[in-house]
Amino acid sequence: MSIISCIIHRLKRDEQTDTYVHFEQTATLRKIATAIDTPYVFFYTKYPTPRLGEHAQERFLQVAQATGAVMLYSDYYSEQNGQPTAHPTIDYQPGSVRDDFDFGSILLFRTDALKKVIREMDTEYHFAALYDLRLRLSREGLIFRIPEFLYTEKEHDSRRSGEKQFDYVNPRNREVQIEMEQAFTAHLKAIGAYLSPVFKTVPFQEEKFETEASVIIPVRNREKTIAEAIESVLSQQTNFKYNILAVDNHSTDNTTAIIQKMAQQHPQIIHIIPSRTDLGIGGCWTHAIMDEHCGRFAIQLDSDDLYINHHVLQRIVDTFHEHQCAMVIGSYKMVNFKLEEIPPGIIDHKEWTPDNGRNNALRVNGLGAPRAFYTPLLRQIRIPNVSYGEDYATALAISREYRIERIYEPLYLCRRWEGNSDADLNIQRVNANNYYKDKIRMIEILARQQKIENEEKS
Repeated sequence: MSIISCIIHRLKRDEQTDTYVHFEQTATLRKIATAIDTPYVFFYTKYPTPRLGEHAQERFLQVAQATGAVMLYSDYYSEQNGQPTAHPTIDYQPGSVRDDFDFGSILLFRTDALKKVIREMDTEYHFAALYDLRLRLSREGLIFRIPEFLYTEKEHDSRRSGEKQFDYVNPRNREVQIEMEQAFTAHLKAIGAYLSPVFKTVPFQEEKFETEASVIIPVRNREKTIAEAIESVLSQQTNFKYNILAVDNHSTDNTTAIIQKMAQQHPQIIHIIPSRTDLGIGGCWTHAIMDEHCGRFAIQLDSDDLYINHHVLQRIVDTFHEHQCAMVIGSYKMVNFKLEEIPPGIIDHKEWTPDNGRNNALRVNGLGAPRAFYTPLLRQIRIPNVSYGEDYATALAISREYRIERIYEPLYLCRRWEGNSDADLNIQRVNANNYYKDKIRMIEILARQQKIENEEKS
């Protein structure tokens, strides 16, 4: 008897319903489950079909039998214009819950586990069935990565990493995202990590501040953009006092001189050069919020970006007071260096909803910008001393207990240019970033499970 079945992913038209069937449909998975009669089954999720390496199928099976894993995937080669490039994947962990996790295009399932979870599926998805399947399998057993390059697949998406990262906020994908959120919310409830929309209040008046708001600008070697960034803050019109904390992380170009000159002309600018030399962006943020000059609200501005008009600070601070929230996140517009709008345009993160935002935030890769925080709370939580994902980790920690308010109109111009640190990353850097964010999600899921468990005991 054969040990492995192979299911090839091809869009096929169902003549009876006049629709196309694929792995992302729950109905398709049910049909597959009834047809499998082997202990293991391959899903090939990409077309054209990937090319297996020599003895790759046997290697998949060998590792599957050795580990008892319910689902396996591997590293692979990505081929563009006939040239293969090594494409390593990353290890699956409990925090690997985002729907865009890169498994590659060949998946091996243990049939008994596959059939069990498909029988238990209670929602008819058109786009999220494969995601639902993977989440359910992760609750059944081990999802295992084989760190070997076992096949080659053709890559048709040649966009740079900085362009791909916003696919999930594309309005054209909204229907897909709604289903993904539904499947993920069910997963959080199943693992005891779902938070209902009940929040702690934020007592704004308990501490006195000389300054109502501080704009925090961590910066290193941004001589082309730092002056414009600071000027966009100086142009703000407010009915309260604000300042700028420019944390100059030991720039080696002309950035330091530019900030010094502007600070001499504008007392609102506090030029901070940390004594430490081991600070990432998050460390610079923590250094700023602990400074005596930091105001009641700490508001973000990256050193190569701009506020969209003269009323951004007023809008953010008014939102804090109106909603008594711990954090405010705005929306932004993607532009080039000439400030001309570029795809995907406005990033508004409408996947965030007041009732389920803090749960769905664990599924997606970001929450938006500009970000603003209630300083006393941020001083308690602190920001991880890293230069990627530090804002995401902090927002998740805040959302565990407190309300985050969203502003869906753009407040911010995010400039995409060759000097951006994330404009085009190689696969190793992308993997490192994704692995760290998955680890952040794992920390947060564990924290939420403990929170719920403690509440149930009390």
